Amino acid sequence: NPTSELHKYRYLYFVVIFTLYILILCCNSTIVCLIWTHKNLHEPMYIFIAALLINSVLYSMIIYPKLLSDVLSEKQTISYPLCLFQGFSYYASAGSEFLLLAAMAYDRYVSICKPLQYPVIMNRITIYVCLILAWLIPAFEIAVSFVMCNFTLRGIFCNNSVYKLHCVSSRVLAIYGVIVLLNVAFFPMLYIVFTYTRILIISYHSCREVKKKAAQTCLPHLLVLFNYSLFCAYDIIVLRLESDISQTVGLIMTLQVVLYHPLFNPIIYGLKMKEISKHLKRLFHQQTLTCLPVIQLNC
Repeated sequence: NPTSELHKYRYLYFVVIFTLYILILCCNSTIVCLIWTHKNLHEPMYIFIAALLINSVLYSMIIYPKLLSDVLSEKQTISYPLCLFQGFSYYASAGSEFLLLAAMAYDRYVSICKPLQYPVIMNRITIYVCLILAWLIPAFEIAVSFVMCNFTLRGIFCNNSVYKLHCVSSRVLAIYGVIVLLNVAFFPMLYIVFTYTRILIISYHSCREVKKKAAQTCLPHLLVLFNYSLFCAYDIIVLRLESDISQTVGLIMTLQVVLYHPLFNPIIYGLKMKEISKHLKRLFHQQTLTCLPVIQLNC
């Protein structure tokens, strides 16, 4: 019985989940702070990366506090307004991630394919407009769909994998849901694929330096996109196949989404983005040098 197993090892689960939560907050916040404090990282590409990592922090703050509370509770319950807020925040941040990845794809396209026009096109106003739209469009569209529905909670948090929709006007909501999905996921995905295909074609016919630049800056974005698309596909499909998926398998997959994804972005960008990796190495080197005198004094 999954419930009895959860209750039996609840303190162990709490420590593991809490540790992961702190790790997620620290990893994402460290890179955001590095981008904020170093002027050579005040470029559109790094600003969009910071926005993506802030999105991961918000995503984790939506899920983890309630999850930690449920692990220690005898009975896992949630109020209707809080469930609405959690579900809305979850899907708004999910939609924002796709739009932010689309903005990053556009930034890379202009940088590699139109380098002379890059400072003019990717100015501060363009960056602000992309960031505002990436957060506002999903929030507005998800808010409308949530107003149209009621929810019955069936798992650890309010998303496709753990609740079933009961709607008064199911056909209208189904059509609207498809429109929202197209706007915040499918069309941005098509645009990203088209953009990186164009970058690949132009890079293939360009000099070695352009190929190297394209590989260094585009590969991390593609890895993040591929990883995130798999999780979103699971989240969408699980609603359609809900009756065919066992509770244990659904719980395991949901935990993978909650635990794995928010750590993936900072690890990829920290390791694969040359300038961010350089600043991270300096930071850890400084911390090591600071700790050495303390260790020597204790000895």
